[in-house]
Amino acid sequence: MLPVKKAYSLFVFSFICSYSFAQNVAVINGKPISTKEFIWSYKKSHNGSVSTDYADLASYLNLYLNFKLKVLDAREMGLDKNPVYQEEIKTYETALETRKKTSVNSKNHDFLLNEYREGVLMFNVSEQKIWNKAQDDEQAIKDFYRNNKKDYKEPLSEIKGLVIADYQQSLEENWLKSLKQKYQVKVNENELKKLAKP
Repeated sequence: MLPVKKAYSLFVFSFICSYSFAQNVAVINGKPISTKEFIWSYKKSHNGSVSTDYADLASYLNLYLNFKLKVLDAREMGLDKNPVYQEEIKTYETALETRKKTSVNSKNHDFLLNEYREGVLMFNVSEQKIWNKAQDDEQAIKDFYRNNKKDYKEPLSEIKGLVIADYQQSLEENWLKSLKQKYQVKVNENELKKLAKP
């Protein structure tokens, strides 16, 4: 009797796991990204509409996963424990509570608050990892220009802004590459295909 019970329990457990995975578009480092959250974010950035084109949804999911990876890195660095950050979130939360009484429904309230929390973290970590580095490290900019000289016709003094932008892009690409090696990302292709159906 026990093996049957055990087998049944395993079946139920695996069914629950696969069912719950089906409700998610992806999982990063064991943390699921729900379909609801993804669609809410997609609609918000696409004037309320949802594309039925798979390539469009997959492209947005890729951007969304990059965003989530940066947020995860910020948390690992302890940026969410920063008192200035916590104060900023508290202020936003208070403002959102006031709005909630008049217009924002509770589901949107949770998504908005989470989006703000993560958005500020993403900004703060990007500032440290990319923007400050690109603005403050003169030698790194000169080295980048020298190593990519074939891409530029003019002297550095004339196109410094362009070189800094390219250097920032390079820093971001390398950062994302290292994050994808550090954290496991699993995309639920089946769920994405379901969303793409007209």
